[in-house]
Amino acid sequence: MRLFGLIGKTLEHSFSRDYFLNKFKTEGNRDADYQFFEIEDIDIFPEVIKLVPKLYGLNVTIPYKSSIIPYLNELDEKARRIGAVNTIEFLHNGLLKGWNTDYTGFRDSLLPLLKSHHKTALIFGDGGAAKAVQVVLRDLGIAYTVVSRNGETSYKDVDDAMIREHALLINCTPLGMFPDTKTCVDIPYTAITPSHLVYDLVYNPEETLFLQNAKKQGAAIKNGLEMLHLQAEAAWKIWNF
Repeated sequence: MRLFGLIGKTLEHSFSRDYFLNKFKTEGNRDADYQFFEIEDIDIFPEVIKLVPKLYGLNVTIPYKSSIIPYLNELDEKARRIGAVNTIEFLHNGLLKGWNTDYTGFRDSLLPLLKSHHKTALIFGDGGAAKAVQVVLRDLGIAYTVVSRNGETSYKDVDDAMIREHALLINCTPLGMFPDTKTCVDIPYTAITPSHLVYDLVYNPEETLFLQNAKKQGAAIKNGLEMLHLQAEAAWKIWNF
C-alpha cells in the first residue's frame, strides 16, 4: 500500500483527502491511500516520518508551508523562489524534496479570469500560500501590495481609494474558512466595483463572507476549489514521475 497524506495543524476544513480517495477509486488505484496528519508543532514532523514508513508523498498546509523547509533535503526551483512548500516528494534515497504546486494551481485558475484592467492587486495575508501568489503575480507582470496585520501595509491603511486602485483582490488568510465562516478581512467592501476580480483561496465554504460581500458589489468572484484540484493533480504527477 502506497500512503500519501496532508500535514497541518487543523485539517477539518480540508477537502484534500476526499479528493484523492475519490481519484484513487475512479482511476482504480487500489494500492494507494491518503490520510490526515494533524500535528501541534512542526518539530513533530520527523517523528511522523519515522512512525509512518510507507509514506510516498505529503501535502503541506497551514501553518507549516514555510516552517517545514528546514526539515527537507532539497527544494524545487519554484519552492526556493517562493520560500514555501506545499508538496513533499519522498525520494528513493530516503531524502525529502520540497515542491510548490500552489503556484501552478493559482496561476492556472486565475489566468482565464484576468482582463486587461487587472494590472494591480491587493494580497491579504502573508503566509505560505500568499508567497506563492506573490510569485505568480510577479511572473504575470501584475503589481501588488501585501496587506497584513504586522506588515508595511496594514488593514487600517486600506481605504476606499486603495480598493478602487487595485482591481484584483486576493484573500490568502484563513478568515472565513469552516468552521469560522462569519469572519472576513476588514476592508471597505462598498468600494468594490463590477470591474473588480475578487479571489479567495478558501474553498470551504463555497462562498466565504469575503466573496459574498464582493458579489453584492457586482464583482467577479472565484474561490480556491479549482486551485485545490489543480495543485493536487500537479502533486500527483510529482509523486508518480
